[in-house]
Amino acid sequence: MTMHLVLVSGLSGSGKSIALTVLEDAGYYCVDNLPAPLLTEVVRMLSEAGQEYLAVSVDARSVSLSALPESLAELRSRGINSRLLYLEASQQSLLRRFSETRRRHPLAGQNLTVAEAIERERELLSGISELGHRIDTSDLQPKALRHWIKDLLGLHSGSMMLLFESFGFKEGIPLDANWVIDARMLPNPYYEPRLRALTGRDAPVVEFLEGQDAVGRLYEDVRSFLSRWLPDMVRDNRYHVTVAIGCTGGQHRSVYLAEKLAAEFGKTWPVLVRHRGLANKEPSD
Repeated sequence: MTMHLVLVSGLSGSGKSIALTVLEDAGYYCVDNLPAPLLTEVVRMLSEAGQEYLAVSVDARSVSLSALPESLAELRSRGINSRLLYLEASQQSLLRRFSETRRRHPLAGQNLTVAEAIERERELLSGISELGHRIDTSDLQPKALRHWIKDLLGLHSGSMMLLFESFGFKEGIPLDANWVIDARMLPNPYYEPRLRALTGRDAPVVEFLEGQDAVGRLYEDVRSFLSRWLPDMVRDNRYHVTVAIGCTGGQHRSVYLAEKLAAEFGKTWPVLVRHRGLANKEPSD
């Protein structure tokens, strides 16, 4: 197993916390403000524990910052997939951000003004800024920065969890639904005596529904809609999307569609399937 390590560094106020949040949401184990000499030991320990994705923030607050280039070179020589993001911004942008947030600059306690502290920080980090990919966040809104980081690190694919949830309308629409699909206009297996006690996961019900043209048309419409819009949901920084599919009792039609859609989108996305009607009781569709 190869560990994937992302080092996040840069100026205070440039967006390092945003970068770490993006990585954490993508499944990375995140460590903030790690002393540079401890990097190789932390990587070794977490790698032995089976951790595959690690993000570490190392900045001007770190002890022995000069050790970072050597540590990074050693990790790469050991086959660790290591990347470094360096975030920076103009003096004017950083001064504005510290003024707006009223936060104290980490180096301002050394008898320095905020402007002087920013310049001092640039000097301390000068040996690191050239080690990786530099991102100028001066004119970037937080949302745009999140997009840039995702694009740069390839975090879009598989970073969003899809939940397909079947339900019965007589129990109400799930409160966590992002999209609701109404399947009540489809032919109803409940009116077939041999199918009434079965569910949308049973082969006879599946065979019945797959023989209905309307079912195939609705499935294809929903599949096409989701294929078109899910990438935009990722770009909007969604990490969980619930597609709720309802029929009368949540037993046949909605269960079948939820299972079929989950099987299709599970080829490219992390997917969960939940059947609220089946979990709550033995419903009648």
